[in-house]
Amino acid sequence: MTKRAPDVSVSPPRRRRSTYILAPLVLIAANVVLFALFFVWPAVIGLVYSFTNYTGVGAFQFVGLDNYHNLLGDSTFYDALTRTLLYAVLFVPLNFALSLLAANLVVNKYAKGASVARVIFFIPWLLSPIVVGVLWRWLFGENFGLVNYIIEQFGGGAVPWQSNADLSLIVVVMAASWAWTGFSMLLFIAAIKNVPVSYYEAASLDGAGPWRQFVSITLPSIAPTSFIVILLNTINAMKEYPVFVALNNGGPGTSNNLLVQYIYETGFKRGQIGYASAASFVLMLILMAVAIIQLIVNRRVENR
Repeated sequence: MTKRAPDVSVSPPRRRRSTYILAPLVLIAANVVLFALFFVWPAVIGLVYSFTNYTGVGAFQFVGLDNYHNLLGDSTFYDALTRTLLYAVLFVPLNFALSLLAANLVVNKYAKGASVARVIFFIPWLLSPIVVGVLWRWLFGENFGLVNYIIEQFGGGAVPWQSNADLSLIVVVMAASWAWTGFSMLLFIAAIKNVPVSYYEAASLDGAGPWRQFVSITLPSIAPTSFIVILLNTINAMKEYPVFVALNNGGPGTSNNLLVQYIYETGFKRGQIGYASAASFVLMLILMAVAIIQLIVNRRVENR
């Protein structure tokens, strides 16, 4: 008795090929629609408004480049831009150093409780920026803050964390760095774990210590991840808003108003949507310039 050959169903090649083409197109189309709906369309509307005197209500008139020309002579805009750049200059290096330090500590083979430490470092990133701001306001409030209470218990005087503009900015920098360390730390952990162990073993045989191994092996090996961390943190810093509002509302006064807060108040509180749209596009151009410069620098470093 001869065995019957098993039935093997084979899809027609043409049908299978069309499935391979259709599925990616459907997935890409969904992203394209979302991108067009939530980015391209608002960007186009904002660009149109930036050339108008639109107030948010009723009709508007095109005013050409008047909004951009007025921005060039707006001292409040320059103050907000300067404070935003200063905040980014302080925040990005601090967050980079803290997250890299935390990543090295938890991946160290001699570290105890590394899993628990990762969770502890990551929890702040899960909190809402508003919650982060409120927590740090409780810590650094001048009249009710925990830090000033401890200082006074040791005989010191209350530190003007909120009424001094520079101290107020530093408190926000520390709060934002604390909140973002967990995310950057995870990126660094993944990068450090991808560095071949043989590199460190060879360096140890050559007598290189931990610091020398970190500078000569770890840092060059995680350079692409470092670039991503710096880029993301720079963009995040230039767009920071909720932590400032929750912690000190850009105070004292308007001394710590960042560019996003200036855009919000100009557009929604003063009803100058067209003028605020022009400021928004200036911010977008600055972010694009920062991203392009960092991309060029990263490529030059990789090509060495």
